[in-house]
Amino acid sequence: MKYSNHNPLTVLDLIAMKEPDMPTTPAPPVDQQPSVTGYAPARIDVVDLTASYRGLPAVAGVNLSIEPRQVTALIGPSGCGKSTLLRCMNGMHLMAPHAGVSGKVLLDDADIYAERVNPVEIRARVGMVFQRPTPFPTMSIRDNVLAGLHLGRRLRRGDHSDLVESALTKAGLWKEVKDRLKAPGGGLSGGQQQRLCIARALAVEPEILLMDEPCSALDPISTLVIEDLIKEIKETYTVVIVTHNMQQAARVSDTTAFLTVQAAGEPGRLIEVGDTEQIFNTPQQKATEDYISGKVG
Repeated sequence: MKYSNHNPLTVLDLIAMKEPDMPTTPAPPVDQQPSVTGYAPARIDVVDLTASYRGLPAVAGVNLSIEPRQVTALIGPSGCGKSTLLRCMNGMHLMAPHAGVSGKVLLDDADIYAERVNPVEIRARVGMVFQRPTPFPTMSIRDNVLAGLHLGRRLRRGDHSDLVESALTKAGLWKEVKDRLKAPGGGLSGGQQQRLCIARALAVEPEILLMDEPCSALDPISTLVIEDLIKEIKETYTVVIVTHNMQQAARVSDTTAFLTVQAAGEPGRLIEVGDTEQIFNTPQQKATEDYISGKVG
């Protein structure tokens, strides 16, 4: 089955990878919507997936299983489709102009691209953290945390102090900001802003957290803080991370998937996936070995 969007509701800045506005797709009837609270970590199965822009495949023929309570790293050279594949896992790929998808993405056996599936509901279950920190700069730290809860369901009145504290604690930020929750989120440092974005994603209680090079714009100290956070939250969430940093993939991931492009103009393809230690020490494919060793890429 093919899916496409030739009249997108919003334009995704693919270069800056800025977080786009959410579409206003009407939700299905309440009795057809799953509950948004109390999720356990979920599994994703990508089945024969091809994702394209303007009819040109960016990544093709991908079959990949993402296991719960693990960190899965997507690695490979620039332009091999890692970020495209990541955005396909919560439907955000179709928000790009003239984007198309064929194949399936199964969230606990349910195809997220099936008819009558509410994309806002999917993004509550499968959260996303982008390459560059994307807090709402004039919105308070507290309101940034709660922002995602206004999408897809109504937030009851109240101060929601417990929820804010819980999300910021999970993101490792509570102790640093607990006395200035009303301060603008844009006033935080880069590393703090990224953790605020993680707190915003965790506040909606997702099953899966997708992270697109979350440390690429951060200093080494902030990077280590985020990496420690990733290791902690995998006990509760399923985590998928795109990274160009081989050392980072080796440090934080349990499973590594290597994608590459065989020739200029061809789509990215999944070459090898396995236990991270095995991928880095005894890869089965020469292309993987060449990339890991630095011969190519």
